[in-house]
Parts: sequence; structure tokens; C-alpha cells
Amino acid sequence: MSIEKDINQHTFRNEYQKGIINLIYTFHWMNEKMKSVFDNEGITSQQYNILRILRGAGTPISTLQIRERMLDKMSDTSRIVDRLVLKGLVKKNTCKADKRLVDVSITAEGRAILATIDEYEKDMDAVLGNLSEAEAKTFNKLLDKIREPK
Repeated sequence: MSIEKDINQHTFRNEYQKGIINLIYTFHWMNEKMKSVFDNEGITSQQYNILRILRGAGTPISTLQIRERMLDKMSDTSRIVDRLVLKGLVKKNTCKADKRLVDVSITAEGRAILATIDEYEKDMDAVLGNLSEAEAKTFNKLLDKIREPK
């Protein structure tokens, strides 16, 4: 379905405006698809992102390191980590190398939630199922190019 039909707007100032609106609309559309998966597990997309970062790190890392790897750079990483601690999905310990820092690690419960969400990966891959692998590569290159500094 075209963006024009989805948002009931048949004219755009130019293709650049249409592209930006299309990106924003598609982001929200995809976000809603993922939100239902996260809601079933009682977590937010930001919490999911932190759990994935911690699982991938393999060893405890600081909230500063987590923030550097976050998709949402505007998030309050410490607050999100504290909520995950309350849910028992991560734990915080004093850093052995620097007592002023706190290391964060994923718990078995956090890994279990990720394992459940991992079951939906094929469903999420299907969101881009209309694209061939070559088109998906081109799509990724175009998205990367948008973020390149001028």
C-alpha cells in the first residue's frame, strides 16, 4: 500500500518530503508491530534494547557503555536499568576496576524473556518479506546513507 493511501495525502511538496514522511510513518508502523510482542513480556522497546546489549556483551558493562550502544540515544539509561533491576531482569554490582562505577549484567530471567522474544524473529523478518535480499541490502545502504554527514 502506498503512503498516499495510508495517510490520505495525495500530494507532497517533493520526493524528499515524501521520503521523510514515509520514514516517520513506517517507523511508527513497525514500532506498533513490535510493541505487541514487548507488551506480552511486560517490557518496553528500550528495555528490550538494553537486554539485547547486555546479552551481547557477555560480561557486565557500565550504564555508560550501555548508553553508547543504545538505539535511542535520548533515553535515560540509568532509569531504564533501575526498572529492569526491579523486574529482576538485570542486576547491578559495584565495578571491581573502579568502585565509583556500577556494572550491569543480565539475569537468567532476562535471558528467558529474550529467548521468548527471539521466537518472533522470523515474524519480524517477514515484515520486510516483500523485499528480495538484494533489495534489503540496497534498502540498508540507503538508510545508512541518509545518516551520513554531509
